[in-house]
Amino acid sequence: MTDPAKKSRGRTALMQAGDSRVLANMAFQIFLIRKFENTMLELWGQDCVHGPVHSSIGQEACAVGAVAAIKRTDKIASTHRAHHHYIAKLINYYAPSGFDARKDGLPDAAQEEVNNLMGEIMGLSIGCCRGRGGSMHLRNEKIGLVGTDAIVAGGMPLATGAAFAEKYNDSGDIVVCFLGDGAVNQGVFHESANLAAVWKLPVIYFIENNLYGVGTCIETTTVLKDLADKASAYGCKGLVVDGMNPVAVFSTTQQAVKYVRDGNGPIFVEAKCYRFAHHAGPFPGSSFGYRTKEEEKKWHRLDPHEAFPQELVDNSILATEQIERIKEAAAKIVRTAVDHCADSEGDKPVVKSNLWPSVDTIEAGLRSDGSEFKGVVFKEKEDFSGFSSISYSDAIAAVTGRWLEKDTSVFVLGEEVANFGGGPYGATKGLEKKYPGRVLNTPISEAGFTGLAGGAAMSGLRPVVEIMFPDFALVAADQLFNQIGKLRHMYGNTTDMPLVARTRIAIGCGYGGQHSMDPIGLFSLFSGWRILAPSNAFDYVGLFNSAMVCRDPVLIAEHHELYSRKFEIPSDGLDYYVRIGKARMLRPGKDVSVVCYSSTVDLVSRAAESLSSEGVAAEVIDLRTVSPRDIDYETIGDSLKKTGMLVAVEQAPASMCLGPVISHQCQKRFFNYLDGPVQMISALDIPLPVSKKLETAAVPGLESIKNRIREAAQRRF
Repeated sequence: MTDPAKKSRGRTALMQAGDSRVLANMAFQIFLIRKFENTMLELWGQDCVHGPVHSSIGQEACAVGAVAAIKRTDKIASTHRAHHHYIAKLINYYAPSGFDARKDGLPDAAQEEVNNLMGEIMGLSIGCCRGRGGSMHLRNEKIGLVGTDAIVAGGMPLATGAAFAEKYNDSGDIVVCFLGDGAVNQGVFHESANLAAVWKLPVIYFIENNLYGVGTCIETTTVLKDLADKASAYGCKGLVVDGMNPVAVFSTTQQAVKYVRDGNGPIFVEAKCYRFAHHAGPFPGSSFGYRTKEEEKKWHRLDPHEAFPQELVDNSILATEQIERIKEAAAKIVRTAVDHCADSEGDKPVVKSNLWPSVDTIEAGLRSDGSEFKGVVFKEKEDFSGFSSISYSDAIAAVTGRWLEKDTSVFVLGEEVANFGGGPYGATKGLEKKYPGRVLNTPISEAGFTGLAGGAAMSGLRPVVEIMFPDFALVAADQLFNQIGKLRHMYGNTTDMPLVARTRIAIGCGYGGQHSMDPIGLFSLFSGWRILAPSNAFDYVGLFNSAMVCRDPVLIAEHHELYSRKFEIPSDGLDYYVRIGKARMLRPGKDVSVVCYSSTVDLVSRAAESLSSEGVAAEVIDLRTVSPRDIDYETIGDSLKKTGMLVAVEQAPASMCLGPVISHQCQKRFFNYLDGPVQMISALDIPLPVSKKLETAAVPGLESIKNRIREAAQRRF
């Protein structure tokens, strides 16, 4: 165990070298953070806070010192334990030049931000995330807080993406990504650090090593004495600092900031500190038996809330009366915030009823409101007269190149996308040479580069991410689903997520159980995603254009079978739009309605053509958009009014297909039109085998589709 007594060395020299105004401001922020967090824990105990409160009591010096060393326009990102970072950043942002806590008051806007932070933790409508995020999920774009994250290390790729955006835009600003010691054992820690090092991104990874992940001591989770040594694995510099001393943190962070601004890439700072309370709540860790009272007592000698102001007095930098005045100013800010959020009933505060969010807003911000499509004219194939022929994969490259040409915020990244003259599938053909620096090969680290794209999208860029095979999405699942798919809603609709992810369905290619996923069912579990599955090049171009305008994350699933096929697209250009959420009726019929998407559209169309010779008239509907919230039930309903029967055809295994969702919705919406239960055709519920004969047997083919459509048309169930 680290001996806290050793940390006091050198503190007095640093103190004497400091500026009294800066030091007074540091003391003010430490007092403000401590009072705020103690108050939040009291409110939690009085049932005014729903959910956990992870305090940073004992770690204030880390935030205060680090944030004092950066510009107000620089960004920060943090963890579930982030109140101290948030408060330090808002003071850094709103305090006017020359602010002196010994005599100056903060602007009203800063008080409002403290009110809103308290409101967020209490789950109120005034909160920075409208009460959606609570204590762990905070975002404030104005002050430069990219976001805080409840998944350990989960926000690190996003912060790395924010740093990518700063470098991409040549802003000169940097990002400080605060992490706990537990983060260094997560995979995305290493993926993000590697990407940042390879691309020399302007980010400081600031590790607050408080010695415990919940109740597990760090000595049992890593063999390194100094976590900053992990920097060497990525060719980066690592610094270690006394995290209980704000002046030491300030000085060390200044070094790190200069290093990063000079273009050297990322740097690691490890602050050795201590968390006085348990993981969450007001009780000390010793109450739970994983550390001793003696250990806690030793660390309390270095408590920045007590030791730092005392040193200011001992070194004649501030008088005791000034310290008390500063402390009272901080306390007044917190009292004002409490009064703003709660009324008193006797001795107990009660949340002001008018500040609760309206339940009518519960889904607001799950998706963009669609205003980005104002003025967009959507077209279908019949709206054009002249056509040219193009392969599906060439259409992908052409429309991607068109966006790279007309929008400098667009970039493409993924494994091998800049190799082989156009990526592994020709989907980026010729783009790397034409747009150097914007078609980027990544390491094989799906979580890292996908999360980076998410952070870049939150920062105003428009990434196009290629996930080589849908199965690899599982490697990036936290970033795709916990982060990219949830953040707009979780952060109270304060961020857009204009990210397009592309992936190749390899069913029928003999790739086996770990490269043959149809990802539609997986992505459809997460309501933030829009999912497109174009069956031809015309639809691909039009839907891709709409996806690039959309401010929500969009998955485009491309079936390998389609890549080499030729299709018609308008000969007069690529700048047309197909509406997301609009299906297309390909073939009219009166006996049965058949919905399908992607490569199954061709199979179903061929089956319907063959069945017509038997007198069976199947109406074929290409869904095109397959995210559950966006499925075109209007078109399906109109069809069912004529046919009375529905068949859903997919290549996905039964446990991962959309059929049950469509069946439920159609029986709920159109029960009176149905002559019988919705019929579902899917692959066997197994990982697809490599053997061609076995794979063919596992996936619906032309004859099996014909048989099921025939049976449905004849009402044989």
